[in-house]
Amino acid sequence: MLFFALFQVWTLTLGTLYLPLLGTSPKVVGKAATFWVKGVFLILRLTCGLSYQVRGTVPPGAALVASKHQSTLETFAFRLILGDPAVILKQELLRIPFFGWYLGKTGVIAIDRSAGTKALKEMVKGAEAQAAKGRPVLIFPEGHRQPVGAPPEYHTGIAMVYAGIGLPCVPVALNTGLFWGRGSFAKRSGIATIWFLDPIAPGMDRKAFMAELQARIEKASADLAAEARAQYPHLPR
Repeated sequence: MLFFALFQVWTLTLGTLYLPLLGTSPKVVGKAATFWVKGVFLILRLTCGLSYQVRGTVPPGAALVASKHQSTLETFAFRLILGDPAVILKQELLRIPFFGWYLGKTGVIAIDRSAGTKALKEMVKGAEAQAAKGRPVLIFPEGHRQPVGAPPEYHTGIAMVYAGIGLPCVPVALNTGLFWGRGSFAKRSGIATIWFLDPIAPGMDRKAFMAELQARIEKASADLAAEARAQYPHLPR
């Protein structure tokens, strides 16, 4: 409850003070967003005893980063880990007051999911443009947060982006959902792990790529969940 209260105060305060920045460049808004995220993690650590650690090698510059999605935690953390990621996300998020306004100014790749094939083509085009600027392109292949241990639901959009931009794909596994679950008010103490796995070289066949990506992320995420549960007995089983 304390985290939620302080989070709201922090967000509304900076969201109001930042309003003039909406007329500036994405780079300026991105730096402001980074400062906001750092404050969120400070509040999270002080009130709930929750933080995160990074394992593996974070790709420098342009790359396709495909991450498991379990929690709000990683959506914030990637801003600090990747620096200036071009996030592929659903267009509806841009309509959220304050949060969506600033999100839209950071150079995200917003997708209208009702547009079907056209949306997928626009997603690939946007990813190519952002990667050409040297930015990492971040995508959540399942499209939404999944509870820990839920059956995977990887969508083929990731394969289209992989084929379209011709860059290595870095799979990311995590166990954040054990500490900050989807739709959960509770925040559990401990150190969540975000694990950057070895990259998948460009040029693989679409089906082979999808199978490889899912297998790597799901196995590593399951290993991280088992590791965290062994270390922190208070986590859900």
